[in-house]
Amino acid sequence: MLRCIEIAANGLGSTAPNPAVGAVIVHEDVIIGEGYTSAYGGPHAEVNAINSVKDKTLLKEASLFVTLEPCSHHGKTPPCADLISSYKIPRVVVGLIDPNPLVAGKGIAALRAKNCEVIIGLAEKECKEHHKRFLTFQTKKRPYIILKWAETQDGFVAPLPEKRAASPEPFWITNANSRQLVHQWRAEEQAILVGTNTALEDNPKINVRDWAGKNPFRVVLDKSLKIPMSHNLLDSSTPTLIFTEIENASHYNKGVNYEILDFSKNLPTQILTTLHEYRLTSVLIEGGTITLQTFIDANLWDEARVFSGDTNFGVGIKAPRFSASLKKSFQINSDVLKFYRNA
Repeated sequence: MLRCIEIAANGLGSTAPNPAVGAVIVHEDVIIGEGYTSAYGGPHAEVNAINSVKDKTLLKEASLFVTLEPCSHHGKTPPCADLISSYKIPRVVVGLIDPNPLVAGKGIAALRAKNCEVIIGLAEKECKEHHKRFLTFQTKKRPYIILKWAETQDGFVAPLPEKRAASPEPFWITNANSRQLVHQWRAEEQAILVGTNTALEDNPKINVRDWAGKNPFRVVLDKSLKIPMSHNLLDSSTPTLIFTEIENASHYNKGVNYEILDFSKNLPTQILTTLHEYRLTSVLIEGGTITLQTFIDANLWDEARVFSGDTNFGVGIKAPRFSASLKKSFQINSDVLKFYRNA
């Protein structure tokens, strides 16, 4: 099952809104096939695993391990439970029952109806961790929320605006290796969210550059549509959603999605409800401090990834304030990366 989880990670960022499932087929303690979920619309993990088996006569004596319950309904692909039964695989070991109402035990029931032995709950904790995005989306009806920022040794995330104006070049807090890791994360998540000030001051592209992967859906808060149409975030190169209170569509950029919010009321909940409607299973919130703090204060976040560089600004924009349990930390050359969970 741990091998299932390991290969399932290859699907992160491409399978959503489907889960990134991993499957392994074992015959007499030897792995004879394995697979993970293809990009959205393609074959599921069980299909890829079965197709990878060279001698399919062995399937009648094999066990299939899979991180999540095989599906039993027709979606973009046929039911995996039917395929497993057609090859008369006698034993299926499932990490988790799928909470999606379209499945929710029906896949297991379909297998058992065909006299397949089904074992549930192997490495359940590890499978839950791997499928945290999909589980959150299904059970909490919102995306899985990751907060990310980098702060200096003296607790600042950016210099003061006047210092930026005097020196427009980037003020890097972290090293190149840490910045590359962030691009890997962007490739793994479905959406990235930034606030107005970050968009105005950094003019970011918010895409994947130093890593191979799909560009995330860009989400921007721009209450009064202050961001110039010439900025990178409005270039239509990547699917982009702007949250605003301006209803006059003449102010909208062609090729950009716009959604109207009431910025005076429970902003994080409105944002997450809309992202769920867009079927975005995860969102990486990259800043700035006001946006991050808004989600922290609303207690609407799942994990935080905080870099500490070896620089000092003396004065600047303070990092967000929060209280959470430290899960783990890593040294990345001169930087320290800390992972927190909102227990």
